This record gives sequence, structure tokens and C-alpha cells, in this order.
Amino acid sequence: MIDLTPFMGIGLLLVRPGMLIMTAPGFGGTYAPAQVKVGLTVLLAIVLLPTVTMPAIGSATGLAVVVTRETSIGLALGMSIRALVAAAELAGQLVGFQMGLSYAAIVDPQSGVRNNLLAALYSNIAIITFLLMNGHHAFLRALGDSYNSLPMGVGHIGSSLPAAVMALLGLVFSFGARLAAPLVLVLVITEIALALIARSAPALNLMAVGAPLRIIIGLVLLGFIAPAAVGVLSGVGGTVLQAGVRAAEAFR
Repeated sequence: MIDLTPFMGIGLLLVRPGMLIMTAPGFGGTYAPAQVKVGLTVLLAIVLLPTVTMPAIGSATGLAVVVTRETSIGLALGMSIRALVAAAELAGQLVGFQMGLSYAAIVDPQSGVRNNLLAALYSNIAIITFLLMNGHHAFLRALGDSYNSLPMGVGHIGSSLPAAVMALLGLVFSFGARLAAPLVLVLVITEIALALIARSAPALNLMAVGAPLRIIIGLVLLGFIAPAAVGVLSGVGGTVLQAGVRAAEAFR
């Protein structure tokens, strides 16, 4: 009779990196071909195989628990990268709404939802910045280190999980607001100026003048602020990595 234990161990080793590849935009996400995601998962599993200790599993229930735990750890690491991109998309949504670009929303292939042009632009800037600052190297190292601090096997859900999830969600809103704040502030001042002009000159067609003026001011400011956005995203990378590691450590 064929011993399936080695194949079971290799299958378990595919779960954690597989979830990271499936959920993290910088590695695969929803828009990468399935062949690429499967190939990266298998490659990571082969690299990690000599350093990972396989757990002893005696029942189907134990196997299901281990698979669930491995899935949760990989998902926590991958969602931290997703939080970085979501923060950039939120900033783009806020700026695009203030500029009036939400009238023409498109389906973003990276997220599968309707995003305006600036949300797609900000998310692409976030992914490119993540790759340029070698964030994928840091997350791969975190994946390898997770097998030392969180070895494969049966574990439990710690009480720190709700706080870790709240921290990830808080990063989305706080960093998204930081990225959008300069443009939104200037555009709000523009709106106030247009309202004062319309008050003093009621015959002025505010819709015909205000819409192109908001877009012109927004695009000009975007050209100046885009390099600063790259700097903000570069400083955020380490924070989201720490948040992802804390979320993964809740499944000890």
C-alpha cells in the first residue's frame, strides 16, 4: 500500500504560501493567471520544504484543523498587503469624488469592482512602490519566519485577533486619509471659492465653470503630490507588515 504521508505534508506546505499568493496584489491577487499563481505557490513550497517540520496528523479532523490554521495564517499575511492597496484605492476614491470623476467609473481588473480612474492610478502606484521598495522580499522573509514562530500543526485562536483585524482596518482609513488629504483640502477650498463667486455673480453658470476647473486644479496638484504619495506608501510598508504578522500570530 502506498504511503501518502509525504504527499500530505507537501499538500499542507502549499496552503500557507498559496493563500499569500492568492490574496496579495503584489504576488498574484485576482488578476494574475492561475498558472502563475500555482507556479509561484509550488516554487515557494519547494524552497521552504527543507526548513519546515511536518506535523504528525492522526485523524481527518486534525488535518482539517491544520489546513484551516494554515489558511488563516497565509490569509492574514496576504490581507496586510491588500490593506496597503485598499488604502491607496480609498485615497483615489476620495480625490476622484471631490474632482467629479466618479461620474465615469470603470471596472478595475485588479479589484473587480467599479473604481474611478484615480483609484486605479493610486492602487497601481501602491503596487509599484511596494515592489520597488522590495516589500515582496520582506513578506517572503516573513512567510519563511512564520514557520519558526508558527510551526505547522494544531493551534488555537488568540484573544488578540479582533485587535489585529481592527488595526488592519484602521490602517486602511488612516493611510487613505493621509494620501488624499492634500488634494481634498485644496479642492474643498476651491469649492468654497466657487460658491463665493457664484454668490457674487448669480448669472455665472457654476456647473459649466466649476467642473473643468476642479479637474484642472486636481490634475495639476496630482502631478506635484504623486512623488510625495510614493514616499508615504514607502513608509507604510513596514507598518502593514507588522500588522499582518500580528494578525497571523493570533493563530498560535
